[in-house]
Amino acid sequence: MDEKLKIILLGGQGEIGKNLAVYEFGEDMIVVDCGLGFPDDEMYGVDIVIPNFEYLVMNKDKIRGIVLTHGHEDHIGALPYVMREINVPVYATPLTAGLIEIKLAEHKLLENVKIEVRKPGDIIKLGLFKVELIHVNHSIHDTVALAIRTPVGIVVHTGDFKVDTTPVSGEMIDIARLSELGKNGVLALLADSTNVEKPGYSTSESKVGERFDELFQNCSKRIIVTTFASNVHRVQQVIDCAAKYGRRVAVTGRSMENALRVSTELGCVKIPDGLLMELGQINNLPADRTVIITSGSQGEPMSALYRIAFSDHKQIEIKSGDRVIISASAVPGNEVTVSRVIDELFRRGAEVIYDKVSELHVSGHAYQEELKMMLALTKPKFFIPVHGEHRHLCIHARLAGQMGIKSGNIIIGEIGQVLELSGKSIAKNGTVPSGRVLVDGSGDFDVDSVVLRDRKHLAQDGMIVVIVNLSSEDGSLISEPDIITRGFVYVKESEDLMKDLKDMVMDTIERAAREIGGNHNALRRAIRSDLSNYLYKNTKRKPMILPTVTEI
Repeated sequence: MDEKLKIILLGGQGEIGKNLAVYEFGEDMIVVDCGLGFPDDEMYGVDIVIPNFEYLVMNKDKIRGIVLTHGHEDHIGALPYVMREINVPVYATPLTAGLIEIKLAEHKLLENVKIEVRKPGDIIKLGLFKVELIHVNHSIHDTVALAIRTPVGIVVHTGDFKVDTTPVSGEMIDIARLSELGKNGVLALLADSTNVEKPGYSTSESKVGERFDELFQNCSKRIIVTTFASNVHRVQQVIDCAAKYGRRVAVTGRSMENALRVSTELGCVKIPDGLLMELGQINNLPADRTVIITSGSQGEPMSALYRIAFSDHKQIEIKSGDRVIISASAVPGNEVTVSRVIDELFRRGAEVIYDKVSELHVSGHAYQEELKMMLALTKPKFFIPVHGEHRHLCIHARLAGQMGIKSGNIIIGEIGQVLELSGKSIAKNGTVPSGRVLVDGSGDFDVDSVVLRDRKHLAQDGMIVVIVNLSSEDGSLISEPDIITRGFVYVKESEDLMKDLKDMVMDTIERAAREIGGNHNALRRAIRSDLSNYLYKNTKRKPMILPTVTEI
């Protein structure tokens, strides 16, 4: 057979987030994960970033299904946008399916999408592919790795994973099955690189529960806990501690409420009868008998914790002496917003306990020794590091070399690059349309690069509007030009500059009347050019200049 397996990473390569992988053989294609990323500081007004999935739309008749490894946003968040364009079945474990149902319902797509619920051990036949779900540990329930059987061999796609020997619920990672696959022969391994810089082993999730116990024991204060809404193991440990120390629990924040409802219905979280209360009821109890679980661990401006910290929450007000436990680390890029919330909580008299002063968070991603274990168990012929920034991929590649994989059999792909595998070789062969799509507002608006450039320009240098009124009879200037600035200078403090700008506009109008006559477009260009040159020469700034010429 001359055909080769193609692996195309449309996201999650050279970056953390928006994970999306395509496996293609002949006329069959499957998609693994469909995630989003978050905007950086220069993406003004952008809410989320998703992969460019033009290649999927181009080949939608070949796609046999989308398989999701787990329910984190960086693996499922782009699904509603993709499903607007593509109608294929989605395969997911129970909790992941519950979370995407909520997401699709918000986008009014739930009735249009066929969701197939599968469990670890199940095998899904998708054209020429057979995809086996393998239980792994992570910071969310129902996480799986995938063993993808292809005509040229088995590919193991780990998704996010760690090795937790004492998980809060369920079993540890299915080492036996991974080892069995390795003995039978694995063609290629695509493995999570997020924590490859960290030596040793990751800490068990159960260690966080031990710390919670210390913070609940002998505490006479009201306790408010925030964590990632999807980390149901962490939420379960909070609930267990509340029950142990005779406290009642209330929940606030839409994402937390949704995640808790779905995970409780599926049995992922177990709540003793009578423990859960409404917010309005729990406020009537003594402080030492209450726990509030809230979303907003990343300091999101609209989140429940943010609103609590800044006295904008309708039912919860921070009181002096409240104990606020932030059981999450700041995702890169969110450090400033998280710090702002922590500072405000301190300002209001709360006792804030967070990851820099206490061990309240453990990672859901494997450290170096666990990554070595995955390589040792699966014994892949070829290795492709994924899910990491470029330095992570390079370090993971080096780690694979130390584990005995030949350097020629290790490949670091780029987003959109086609990796071709046969039973004997792996190589890069061309590219497909790829990149990022910036989503604004309600999610219906794709922010064009020109729009983003203008927003950046406005944010950095401001704007000047020049209003020129000309006579419709002879084209003469009726009155002095009006100059309005926003984000550039405060007019009252820059009267000399504003006078100079008006004089310059009037000179430009006189010159234009002699040289270009009544061509208003040419006049606007001349005003923009003259002002821009003058302002850069005198202020070293280049505000956006918008001339308006009106005949009266």
